Amino acid sequence: MIALIGAPGSGKSTVGPLLAERLGEEFIDVDALIEQVEGRDIPEIFLVEGEPYFRNVERRETLTAIERGGVVSLGGGAPVDVEVGKVLDQACVVWLDVSARTAADRVGLKDTGRPLLGSQVHSQLVRLMKDRRAVYQRPATIRVMTDTLSPEQVVDVIVSELADLEGES
Repeated sequence: MIALIGAPGSGKSTVGPLLAERLGEEFIDVDALIEQVEGRDIPEIFLVEGEPYFRNVERRETLTAIERGGVVSLGGGAPVDVEVGKVLDQACVVWLDVSARTAADRVGLKDTGRPLLGSQVHSQLVRLMKDRRAVYQRPATIRVMTDTLSPEQVVDVIVSELADLEGES
């Protein structure tokens, strides 16, 4: 199982399916899974139910997805959860790192309805990324800076790093 973590705009949902295809694995996007299970989008869940409810659903669906295996794209806040963090300590975790400027550009290109970002995308991303940096760094087996790489290049780097890790064991 490979877990993809990173801030909004880091490329998890774009890189994940490409990586899964390359590795011959299933791809699971936890955010999409949450929306499917709940029958509504994440901003609506936040608005109607609140963040604590969403985080409980996110924890449950993240743990279920990790148990299924494959390539799993976690929501940006999932690694903050203690239970998820414990499971990630036992997994191969790929941190898709990105600068706040690039993430803001990527998120700003489309109306994604990211509830914790609101209208001040760049300043909120800077704060969010600063708050979560150590949380992403701690379980990361592999870290890839995605700013200047295409999704295909990111996959190439990950596959190469995975091969190096296999060679070491």
